[in-house]
Amino acid sequence: MAREIRIGMVGLDTSHSVAFTRCLQAPDVPENQKVEGARVISCMRFETPFQDKKGLDDRQKQLEEWGVLVTEDFDEAVAECEAIMLEINDPAYHLEYFRKCAGLGKPIFLDKPMADNRTNARAIYKLAKDNNLRVFSASSLRFVPGLIESCEAVPNARYTYTYGPLGKAPAGSSIVWYGVHAFEMLERAMGQGAIGVVAKRDKAGVVAIVEYPDNRRGVVELTEGSSAYGGCVRDKGKAAPYICDNSRLYPDELEKVVEFFNGAEPAASLDDALEITAMLDAAERSVNSGKPEAL
Repeated sequence: MAREIRIGMVGLDTSHSVAFTRCLQAPDVPENQKVEGARVISCMRFETPFQDKKGLDDRQKQLEEWGVLVTEDFDEAVAECEAIMLEINDPAYHLEYFRKCAGLGKPIFLDKPMADNRTNARAIYKLAKDNNLRVFSASSLRFVPGLIESCEAVPNARYTYTYGPLGKAPAGSSIVWYGVHAFEMLERAMGQGAIGVVAKRDKAGVVAIVEYPDNRRGVVELTEGSSAYGGCVRDKGKAAPYICDNSRLYPDELEKVVEFFNGAEPAASLDDALEITAMLDAAERSVNSGKPEAL
């Protein structure tokens, strides 16, 4: 049997903690959802506005059935692991727990979004650089096959339209919390370099226009009550539309995480994550100000 990287999770207020663990080690996981090469050995739980005690208890019971030690003690959660997955649904906690992990020197996967605002994202970025940490942060929508195929068909995109749900955050910005998926797809297609964002809320959700140099443009549509993702990547003469197949969101991203924990370069850079958070922050500020906001 191949050696498995030992993972310690921090956070149980997100369904991702259960979903990722299922892919790695649930006995009944379907073969097309199974990911090899790692095992979750521990998880730290704590309440946030995104999950109450009962929800945490239910998730703890499931993780324990799969052999995971669940604890409320941070040091115990990270003591025996070789890599850390920060799985905290409430992005307001990301900087606090990233800071706790920074001195451990272990590779970190920081689940989306990078932070709750651009200031805290920059602080995480600085901690990572100052401590020479290996860090990977992304939304699973970055790795959807349809998006990747469209980006390959139009490698030098001038215009990109993406759409996705706008979930209601129990605390903080709904744009930052759930808009990250559609903005992640935009950044995957357009690359870094966004200048500013103007965003408007209507009865259906939020629409944002992202300005890039050389008259390039991105449009992100976030819709309340929707579950569909997709978009279109274009240049001046070609268009490559796509609709996301969400059936392998978790295993496709988790495979990238396990590769990263085994020494590969992250499938998205921390600079990518920082730009995505800056766009989300600018969109939130623009909705509130009614004006374009710079990154």
